[in-house]
Amino acid sequence: MSLLQLTSPAKINLTLEILGKRPDNFHNLTSIIVSVNLTDQITIEESSSLEVICPNLGIENKFNLAYLAAKTLKEQYHISKGAKITIFKKIPISAGLGGGSSNAAMTLIGLNEFWGLNLKVAQLTPIASSLGSDITFFLSNGTAMIQGKGEIVRELPPANIKYAVIVSPDITIKNKTKHMFSQVNTDHYTKGLLTRKLEARIRGRGDIPSQLLFNVFDDISIHLLPELKVLRQTFTDIWNKEIYLCGAGPSLFTLVESKKTATALSLLLNKKTGFKTYVVEPTSPIDWD
Repeated sequence: MSLLQLTSPAKINLTLEILGKRPDNFHNLTSIIVSVNLTDQITIEESSSLEVICPNLGIENKFNLAYLAAKTLKEQYHISKGAKITIFKKIPISAGLGGGSSNAAMTLIGLNEFWGLNLKVAQLTPIASSLGSDITFFLSNGTAMIQGKGEIVRELPPANIKYAVIVSPDITIKNKTKHMFSQVNTDHYTKGLLTRKLEARIRGRGDIPSQLLFNVFDDISIHLLPELKVLRQTFTDIWNKEIYLCGAGPSLFTLVESKKTATALSLLLNKKTGFKTYVVEPTSPIDWD
């Protein structure tokens, strides 16, 4: 095989609850995640060395999750071949949409095929979970409930979602995820009840009631980022329905029933804020059979 092309999706979190702190100083969490069709494109080509290139961003390999995933896979399975991996980014970086984690997961999936390793998802999971909390989810995509640090993934039927509108502000936070988790205290811990209720709802093919959607970082992000509070207010002035944080932010999303309404809302948000907006739909899970 001389060339392989892959699509790398973003995600939204319908719930994100933190249950407590672990002995290793990470947090136990539970979340329902849905992959969506805001995507990066990845190509893998033959090469004597291993390299990852992001033409429109220029991320150094040592900071690139896709490179770290490829390097770990190559070393763990003693692969002598190289690969040139090119990632054409469309998913905003450090936006709470899981772009880097998705790129890492799809790189593992792609190299598994490109190098003819024939590994099962269970064999790729330890590499994925060692590099980031969302990467394991992206080995499957679709709709899933995650637990632990994110390494435990329970696939769910498709969530009853038609469209989501995402607005991604140009707000930069150094070491964002680490910083956000550092603000979590015992007052933020829950028992995961909302996630379990929503899981049951999805398994029963029910609707997605707004009162079950929750993100622990909603309040934290508003206190840390005053400009996000302003964006939320602008969003609310335009759209008098619930608005949610994507992951650890700063992107926001809302659920919409019709494409016409979603498109109009996206255009108006872009005009009012100047930030990038996206109309997205859920994507299907990866078939490993």
